[in-house]
Amino acid sequence: MVIVTGIFSSIIAIPALTGHETQILLEGTIAFGPVSIKIDALSAWFIMVVNFTMVTGALYGLNYMKVYKDQKTNLAMHWLAYISLQISLVLICSVQNAMVFLLCWEMMAVSAFILVIFEHYKADTLKAGINYLIQSHVSILFLMLGFIYVAVKTHSYDFSAIADFSHRQSPMAGTVLFLCFSIGFAIKAGFVPFHTWLPHAHPVAPSHVSGVMSGVVIKIGIYGILRMVLLINADYSTIGYIILFVSIFSGLYGVALAIIQHNLKKLLAYHSIENIGIIGIGIGIGCIGLGSANELMATLGFMGALLHTLNHSLFKSLLFYSAGNVYQSAHTVSIERLGGIIKQMPHTALLFLIAALAICGLPPLNGFISEFLIYG
Repeated sequence: MVIVTGIFSSIIAIPALTGHETQILLEGTIAFGPVSIKIDALSAWFIMVVNFTMVTGALYGLNYMKVYKDQKTNLAMHWLAYISLQISLVLICSVQNAMVFLLCWEMMAVSAFILVIFEHYKADTLKAGINYLIQSHVSILFLMLGFIYVAVKTHSYDFSAIADFSHRQSPMAGTVLFLCFSIGFAIKAGFVPFHTWLPHAHPVAPSHVSGVMSGVVIKIGIYGILRMVLLINADYSTIGYIILFVSIFSGLYGVALAIIQHNLKKLLAYHSIENIGIIGIGIGIGCIGLGSANELMATLGFMGALLHTLNHSLFKSLLFYSAGNVYQSAHTVSIERLGGIIKQMPHTALLFLIAALAICGLPPLNGFISEFLIYG
């Protein structure tokens, strides 16, 4: 089902990458109004990233979860939540109706929560899952605030109403609206200081779930921020400097905390915060370029952010899958107890090394290209 969903949605998305957008208008309901589904280049890019990571995660997870084969009910719920997560992520990248978007956002939050708490009989796992769920609902509150405000003013839930409304307001009013949405999306993305759920949820989740959470779930916050850049008329010079400051701080904070970790999966979680910071730096630079009418600066910033979104999903999911192999073989993710593991697991060690070099941004691996665009 995961593969079928991935293939079907990717076939629809691919033409949008070449400029051929797909748009469908559904009748909707009295409460929601017409529901527009639109796949443009931005949507298509994230749909492709989502599908690739979800499919590889499922293929890895089928073998990883064999040790839990006696927990049939728990496994059934797990895979149902996994498929639900994939569908919700694809829909979030496609729908242009605020109410349906929020429903899909809630569906994503609950599905991810179920995946994180697979080993719910462990106190730390349940605590981390509840922490994630609470912060997900704080995220949705900020999104609701922005959507409802626009809907009250325009009597429409369509995303086009956001664009029309913001272009009739002053840039300062648009900036406030943008920041309201951005806080909601930043919580999901894991920017500091909205990151506190991330280093707790990733280590306790099954490793393929950790890979998916870091590879695509936190990236959906990046999608949301970029979508608002396309919709809202605002003072993007000011916004760019705010995003740049928060992103630099997030990157430095993430790497500083990563180097003192003793738990391998928690170390990788903090590196996700660092890389979200790197993506944010690209967005910040792009916004500054947008605000100052510097097309080259805007193009390079946004290109770097989008490319690093893809690259990070590739090497970070591989790192978590490798960590899962280590855990199932050594029954620990304590770094101090993993000395000499390369002798017992040479193939896993090689894959981990390649992904680690990529996350360091060393040429000729993919992390170098996107980081060069952003920093250069």
